[in-house]
Amino acid sequence: MAKLKIGALADDKPIKVSVELPATVYRDLVAYAEALALETGQKISDPNKLIAPMLTRFMATDRAFAKRRRAAYGVEAGEG
Repeated sequence: MAKLKIGALADDKPIKVSVELPATVYRDLVAYAEALALETGQKISDPNKLIAPMLTRFMATDRAFAKRRRAAYGVEAGEG
């Protein structure tokens, strides 16, 4: 089985954000949480907790975003 793009969730102080997801996206999020639980052995009690690591991973691997961020702020992805 291929490794999932995100690993175990970090225990970090969250900032509250509200978002509406299409039902199909939420069902996929639940399915992803189940797959991640099987892969890592870490039960995901709230699939919504996957949204932040997924966004982080997406932004970290978006080359156009990284290029614009470096040009605008002079920083690498993941830095301040």
